[in-house]
Amino acid sequence: MQVKEYEQFNETSYQTKLDNGLTVTMLPKAGFHKTYAVFTTNYGSIDNTFVPAGGSELHRYPDGIAHFLEHKMFEKADHDAFQTFGKYGASANAFTSFTRTSYLFSATRNLRENLETLLDFVQDPYFTAKTVEKEKGIIGQEIEMYNDDPSWRLYFGMIGNLYPNHPLQYDIAGTTDSIAKITADDLYAAYRTFYHPENMTLFIVGKLNPDEVLDWINTNQAKKHFDAFQPIERKLPATAIDGHDIIPYRMIDMPVNRAKTVVGVKGLAPIEAGLPALKYRAGVNILLELLFGDTSQNYLKLYDQGVIDDTFGYDFELQNDFNFLTFSGETDQPAQFDAAIIAGLENWSSAVDGQEDLLAMVKKEMIGRVVFMANSLESIANRYDQRLFGHTTLFDEPATIASLTLADIQAIARQLLTSQAISEYQIQPATKG
Repeated sequence: MQVKEYEQFNETSYQTKLDNGLTVTMLPKAGFHKTYAVFTTNYGSIDNTFVPAGGSELHRYPDGIAHFLEHKMFEKADHDAFQTFGKYGASANAFTSFTRTSYLFSATRNLRENLETLLDFVQDPYFTAKTVEKEKGIIGQEIEMYNDDPSWRLYFGMIGNLYPNHPLQYDIAGTTDSIAKITADDLYAAYRTFYHPENMTLFIVGKLNPDEVLDWINTNQAKKHFDAFQPIERKLPATAIDGHDIIPYRMIDMPVNRAKTVVGVKGLAPIEAGLPALKYRAGVNILLELLFGDTSQNYLKLYDQGVIDDTFGYDFELQNDFNFLTFSGETDQPAQFDAAIIAGLENWSSAVDGQEDLLAMVKKEMIGRVVFMANSLESIANRYDQRLFGHTTLFDEPATIASLTLADIQAIARQLLTSQAISEYQIQPATKG
């Protein structure tokens, strides 16, 4: 096992790659009674065009198939995996994002039984035409619920502006029309392609003995046969590096009391995976605090003017193939809101240049938040993303944040905050007839 010491936190991580290709990372936490485990495949909603395992040609699969597969994995021929977890006192869940699907549990007892349950149900697919048809109705209701959610529509409306020719624009769950096309054969094809141990990671944190747990995992995996791994070939459409494919503005009507609006910024430059990605994420978050944090001059001025209120917020999404910013809120004057945010972005230098003292304060606050998260098993596990950040963990973040200089933040701002990368999307109150 590879052992990595984090002296600042008095923590140690243990990592190994099994013979079948599965990467296992363990982080024992002294004084904790709970253990949290996440079993992840590098397969998300944007991976809808790929060469299926055993094939040689690209195939376009229905939108929402990764999420549909996640739902179906828990159901087996004679039981439901949730029932097994409950039998052993664990709380289990799963989620699908744009780029990955994760299955997880937390428990204070029966660690071996729960780990084996996690590994066994994810590595033993069971789909039939009948159960797939039943699931379409359940997921269809979920899709309709999100279609009625203004905040969800606002978010994906902006993504559609920034990535109009990319599967990123589609709801992670797909549409009622797209999931209607999913078959059991489609699910098996996606499973065989992306659920090979070589494409997966297992992260375990909390109360555990690394040698003992690894022995359990090796014993479990040795009982199973996996076909030789076929390197995954996925296809994502190229996006314009100059931003000319971005839709500058769109608006829809919905039954809302106040207008909702979002300003988006598309990251046009590719970001290198590993430590550079970790540094970039930290740098962008610092930049956001300098520009629109709740103690920044921009925020205080716009709040006093009534342009923004307590509904204002911003977010940064970073993955291997894309990254973007969103600034959203409710307002009676969406045009004024958008103009003020865009002005703050385009004139970023006035809020950043010469702000060494403010930068030092923001970095301390961010490091403090990371230290606080270091006591959360869920935060430690869910921030681990080998595909994006390599073998770095949450415990690598404080040093990364501390290393950033004002010149680094300025370089990020020059690269990211360009006028051609900005878009607006609004939801206006529907006219009452």
